[in-house]
Amino acid sequence: MNEAKSPVIQARNLKKTYQDNGISVHAVNGVDLDIEFGEFSAIVGPSGSGKTTFLNVISGLDTPTAGDVRLAGEPLSSMTGRYLSDFRRDHVGFIFQAYNLIPVLTVSENVEYIMLLQGVSKQERRQRVHKMLEKVGLSGMENRLPSKLSGGQQQRVAIARAMVSRPSLILADEPTANLDSKTGAELLDMMRELNRGTGMTFLFSTHDPMIMDYAERVITLTDGRITDDVRK
Repeated sequence: MNEAKSPVIQARNLKKTYQDNGISVHAVNGVDLDIEFGEFSAIVGPSGSGKTTFLNVISGLDTPTAGDVRLAGEPLSSMTGRYLSDFRRDHVGFIFQAYNLIPVLTVSENVEYIMLLQGVSKQERRQRVHKMLEKVGLSGMENRLPSKLSGGQQQRVAIARAMVSRPSLILADEPTANLDSKTGAELLDMMRELNRGTGMTFLFSTHDPMIMDYAERVITLTDGRITDDVRK
């Protein structure tokens, strides 16, 4: 795990503007934000406040209209094409509301997929997958397909996949939205334990009050601007 002194995310005067029927929409409007290594933080705000757009820009999935982003100390603006996609693959783990598992791959194959792209050896992949599935409570389910899992189990696979390649940052976009409150709480307990045990950084985008309760820092976006930033 990278224990660099610089923040895992540094955003400076970050802006993202869209055109909607000739009208400029400032989805992200001049955000300055640092996320330190090891944080367990949440970006919150109403629909349309810019949360998902902000996550997309700081992860290199989208390009800002203005401003700068550094991820693990490196400027995203200087990266393009294959180099950017490889850098994002190696430094960011994604957890989505809809799980986004590959339906024809088993649990183990879904979890090891990123490491396969990274060229990690077969033996190392197997060891890491085994340990991570133990940590997320899925031992014995290695050969199941996603269709044979509950929603909570599928999200556990997604969490294992995001973490197993040891990225600098885990971005979780509404990860509890499709789960009942009990399952959501169990997964949040698990993610907080993994955060404390590994030092891995988690940044959530959410409407869920339960995630806000769990987060150690809550950053509020309103109309693309940070309007509150509370550390507990």
